[in-house]
Amino acid sequence: MMLHTSNFAEAIDAGNFLLDTDSYKYSHPQQFPKGTERVFAYIEPRRADGVIDELVFFGLQAELMQLSGQVITQAMLDEAAPFIQAHGLSLYTEMFQHIIDAHDGRLPVQIDALPEGTIAPVSVPQVRIVNTDPKCWALPGFLETRLLRAVWYPSTVATLSNYVMRQIRSRLMETDGSDDGLAFKLHDFGARGATSAQSAALGGAAHLVNSMGTDTMGALVLARNVYGAEMAGFSIPATEHSTVTSFGPTGELAFMRQFLADNPNGIIACVSDSYDLMRAVREYWGTELRDAVLARDGVLVVRPDSGDPVDIVPAVIEALMEKFGYSETPKGFRILPDQLRVIQGDGVNKTSIVEIMDRMIERGLAIGNIAFGMGAGLLQKLDRDTFSYSMKTSAICVRGIWRDVFKDPVTAQGSKTSKKGRLGVMETDSGRFVVRPQDNIPPGHDALKPVFVDGALTLRHSFADIRKRVGLIR
Repeated sequence: MMLHTSNFAEAIDAGNFLLDTDSYKYSHPQQFPKGTERVFAYIEPRRADGVIDELVFFGLQAELMQLSGQVITQAMLDEAAPFIQAHGLSLYTEMFQHIIDAHDGRLPVQIDALPEGTIAPVSVPQVRIVNTDPKCWALPGFLETRLLRAVWYPSTVATLSNYVMRQIRSRLMETDGSDDGLAFKLHDFGARGATSAQSAALGGAAHLVNSMGTDTMGALVLARNVYGAEMAGFSIPATEHSTVTSFGPTGELAFMRQFLADNPNGIIACVSDSYDLMRAVREYWGTELRDAVLARDGVLVVRPDSGDPVDIVPAVIEALMEKFGYSETPKGFRILPDQLRVIQGDGVNKTSIVEIMDRMIERGLAIGNIAFGMGAGLLQKLDRDTFSYSMKTSAICVRGIWRDVFKDPVTAQGSKTSKKGRLGVMETDSGRFVVRPQDNIPPGHDALKPVFVDGALTLRHSFADIRKRVGLIR
C-alpha cells in the first residue's frame, strides 16, 4: 500500500526548545503577581524509599550541556507560537523574543547544584535555580519539566544501585573478609528494558558511578562524552539461550565444550538452564567438562536463569561444590575454586538480591561465589515517586522585595509542605547536610555551587571525581 505524504500535516521540529515543557506552563506567566522580577526554585527528593533515606545526586550535567549556548532561535519561536495557539494556549512570546534579542537565545538563569556524586539525605535540595534577567522571571518555572526529568531519574538509579552495592559489600566483608571484586558484583542488564536509548544511557551511566559492570553501551558513550570517562565499564563474552538452543537439546554439551575451547582465557559466562539446569551443572560442567574448566586461565561463570533465585542460587553453588570442591574463606565460609563462579540475572531486584545473599550466608556460602545482573529492577522499575522528587518555587521578588512562597496542604498532614525562602545547603563539621536560608550561610560554605550561568556550563564534573565522592570504586 502506497503512503501519500501529502495527506499529512507539515512536521514540527521535535527538538524545538519551546515545546519541551508541560502544556499548562504556557498559562503561568499571566498568573504571577504583577511586577514579578525574580523566581527562585529548588529540586529535592522529599521522602525515603523504605530504608533508603540518602540519595546519590547524579545526571544534571548531561542536561546542562544540552541547555548551553544558543537554545532558542527565531525559527523556533515562529514555529512554536502558532502550534501552541492551536493547542489552546499561548506562548509568552515577549519573554522569549527578549531572550533571542538581548541574550542571543541563551538562557538567563543561574543554576546551582550539589557536586555530582554527593550523597545527601532526603529533603535536602540538590538543585536551585533563579533567573538573572528581571524580564525573564517566568523562565525557571518553564524549565521545571526538563530539569526535574534530568535529575530524578539518574539520581534514583544511582541511589538504588548504590544501595544494592553497599548491601553486597557488607556481606562480602562478612563472609570473605574483604570487598575484593566488588566493582563487578552488580552488572547492568537493563538496556533492552528501558523506555528509550536516552534513558538507558543516562540510567546506565548512573549505575556506573557505583560499579564497573555493564552491558549498556549507551552508558559508556554518555560517561565519556559528558563526564570524560575514557572507559567507564566492562563486559565479558557471554552466551544467551538463542545461541545455546540453536544446537538443540542433544547439542548443548558440545556447545559448552566448544565455548570453552573458543575462550581459553579470561572470564566468560554461560546460561545453563536451557533444558535441565542441574544436569548441566552436575553432568556437563561438573563431569564431562570439569577438567577443561579447571585448566582454563580464567573464570567460567555459570548462569542459572529460571526458578526461584533464593532457592536456585545456593542450590547451584552447592551442586558445583560437589563436583569441583571448595575452600574456606578467612571467615569460614565455603567458596568455589577460582576458575568458577555463578551469576544470577533473572528475578533480580534490590530486595531479592539481599534475600539471595542472606540465604547463602545461612548455608555457609561466601558471597564471593556470586555476582548479579540487574535489568528492569535497575533502570525501569522506578519512577519520580520512588523518592517523591519535586521542584518547587520557594521565593519570588516583586518590585525589588523578596517574599516567601510555599505550600502546606492540610489534607497532606505535612507530607507535602514545601520549603520557603531562598535556600542553601551547609555541610556540618560532622559531615551532615542541613538546609539553611541562603543569606545565613557564610561565603564559600554553601554546598550548592554554580554550575550554569547565563547559558554557559561553569563547572564540569569528571566521572573519576564523582566515583570518589560515592566511595565504592577504588
